[in-house]
Amino acid sequence: MPRQDSAVMVGSLAAHGSPNPGYNTNPVPMPVITQTDSRDKWSKKMDFLLSVIGFAVDLGNVWRFPYICYQNGGGAFLIPYILMAIFGGVPLFYMELALGQFHRTGAISIWKHICPIFKGIGYAICIIALYVSFYYNTIIAWALFYFYSSFSSILPWTNCNNPWNTPDCTNYFGRDNVTWTNSSRSPAEEFYTRNVLEIHKSSGLRNVGGVRWQLLLCLFLIFTIVYFSLWKGVKTSGKVVWVTATLPYVVLFILLIRGATLPGAWRGVVFYLKPQWGKLLETSVWVDAAAQIFFSLGPGFGVLLALSSYNPFTNNCYRDAIVTSLVNCLTSFVSGFVIFTVLGYMAEMRKVEVEDVARDKGPSLLFITYPEAIANMMGSTFFAIIFFVMMITLGLDSTFGGLEAIITAVLDEYPDYFSHRRELLVLGLVVICFLGSLSTLTNGGAYVVKLLEEFGVGCSIIAVGFLEAIAVSWFYGINRFSSDIQAMLGKAPGLFWKVCWVAISPAFLAYIIVSSLLKAPPLMLFDYKYPEWSIIVGYIIGFSSFMWIPIYMVYKLVWTPGSLKQRLAVCLRPERTMPDIHTDSLSMAPVP
Repeated sequence: MPRQDSAVMVGSLAAHGSPNPGYNTNPVPMPVITQTDSRDKWSKKMDFLLSVIGFAVDLGNVWRFPYICYQNGGGAFLIPYILMAIFGGVPLFYMELALGQFHRTGAISIWKHICPIFKGIGYAICIIALYVSFYYNTIIAWALFYFYSSFSSILPWTNCNNPWNTPDCTNYFGRDNVTWTNSSRSPAEEFYTRNVLEIHKSSGLRNVGGVRWQLLLCLFLIFTIVYFSLWKGVKTSGKVVWVTATLPYVVLFILLIRGATLPGAWRGVVFYLKPQWGKLLETSVWVDAAAQIFFSLGPGFGVLLALSSYNPFTNNCYRDAIVTSLVNCLTSFVSGFVIFTVLGYMAEMRKVEVEDVARDKGPSLLFITYPEAIANMMGSTFFAIIFFVMMITLGLDSTFGGLEAIITAVLDEYPDYFSHRRELLVLGLVVICFLGSLSTLTNGGAYVVKLLEEFGVGCSIIAVGFLEAIAVSWFYGINRFSSDIQAMLGKAPGLFWKVCWVAISPAFLAYIIVSSLLKAPPLMLFDYKYPEWSIIVGYIIGFSSFMWIPIYMVYKLVWTPGSLKQRLAVCLRPERTMPDIHTDSLSMAPVP
């Protein structure tokens, strides 16, 4: 921490600990707190910003936002999306950055500074991050498989003359009078389902089949990159994100220009943005807007806590929150143009409506629809290579963030065991994530990916975010939290932020939770409907992370001495209002 940070911390200590800091008739030597280099720090401010942007801007920005936008009223959807961002997403994003920067610790140990009884939130965050790593890196492995397959003069998903194709394979590009029926499958769809996934060899979750060795190799390469990016801390990951966070924007710009020059592109843009004002009266549209902004910005995942904990104490986290949130939302919006110009082109080639080619959502949009369009462009090999490079880099820096949240949380909670063994901790974590991903590499792995995505994260991370907002605003106290921010920035947050943190943002999260539980749609992938038992398994997976919150509450109350009232008082009161003062990280020099 620079010396100016030390001065702020001393002032903040005085403010917290002295009832009358101006009264000084009998001066007592004050400790000047100076930090040594034991805790990692970002080499440059841009390392931090790019890491946050890289985490927040992920594959979901490219596949989820465009689909949700056109499904929920096109241009009209931007109204609930912007409102939910202003009153829900950005305040929570700002809160996490400020918490991490002030307390300078990870998602588990931070709770002794805030409200000890809620420490289970930290454990829940780590388990959810593990579940994400079990399926998210498999999607990156699929992209790596496509990337390798793209090094061909004729892309393998261009025609129906391959060993994996069936009689239903129908190639309509460049041909007239092609009959497209309900059983017809494009070459791109058969490449994805029958060559990449080989999902036809699985009958469902009861029989997922064997592990695909090609995908196993791809995943191994992905985790090798992840390990060597994270093993030395933010000093290495902060350099890697200069490539992984910026390259997608270069590719998005190239694809946007190419898409805009395709015949029929305007049809896609009109379909994307044409407002359907009546949709604003539907509750589901507002729920989708709230869920999209929450998952897009990523508060509650512990990543923002971890990344901001390596910042200087006086860093302007308010400006960082606004800038990175804007970049994230604008990226989602621009991605819609990249996707829908191509969908308009496909509709023109198929001689159908845009709606008929825009039915794919989720990974299918990126692995079937877009590659199909690329295969029939001039320079298809070049555009396929850069598109899948973009997907790999978008995924990688989100993985960096998710695993760094676990690493930082464990290092800060158990410094005696891991402070000098970071490389081994990262290696152990990567091995666990790799082994946990094996079920997603089977023939029916896509079914497992969908189940984990829906239930492993879903409601549990929103519930964690809700409890985090409540714990900080109501138990730690909005005034105390505002004082912390004032200690860092020299200025307390305004009334808008306080109202959002205390009331609007928690209500925003509660609204998503209730709505998603009341209106859970049937789970389907391709033509496979998930059986009832798999839904029960899904809820068990979701509860397996959240349950550590009540378990730790009971544990804390039972093991704290005193009457019930005394126990509650101890469990709800912060153990420290300032960051840990470790002898190995701080030195105290008395001022005469």
